[in-house]
Amino acid sequence: MTDKELIKQAREGSNQAFEQIIKKYESQVAATVIGMLGKCDAADDVGQEVFIRFHKSMNRFREDSALGTYLTRIAINLSLNELQRRKRRLSFFSKPEENGIVEPSNNPHDAIALNERQGIVQNAILKLEPKFRAVIVLRLIEGYSSEETAGMLNIPMGTVLSRLSRAQKKLKEKLTPFIEEEV
Repeated sequence: MTDKELIKQAREGSNQAFEQIIKKYESQVAATVIGMLGKCDAADDVGQEVFIRFHKSMNRFREDSALGTYLTRIAINLSLNELQRRKRRLSFFSKPEENGIVEPSNNPHDAIALNERQGIVQNAILKLEPKFRAVIVLRLIEGYSSEETAGMLNIPMGTVLSRLSRAQKKLKEKLTPFIEEEV
């Protein structure tokens, strides 16, 4: 069933159609939120809130953009709100939880090293300013084009390219000591 059909049925009150929308997009929303906030309880809450907000505003969704793009935009906005709350609570730079992603390896030391590297990269991304982090998450992690990213963030494409370049430089600065350490 297409997104258009699912939305139509969900608007008519079909819980099953709305559940299918959630199943179809929950991993995309989770990846965006975790990319912005790190793996934490707040990320789970924000991910759920994305679908609650969509459910409440479903009748206002004009279908000018793809449903996945619309949900990603909600996820980015709610993540930015959460970051503002963290900043106000002065816990913005708290150590992120381990992301737990480990690729299979025959050597347990390789798996541990990979997990450590992923944690270092995640920590570096989480320390970027939210405006840079949003561009990194959408362009490099989620794989959206510069145009799509500009549309989701409601900024000019030139700003996306500028922020991407600056974010990559900042990440390189943060990660260079770890790269040199391994060589």
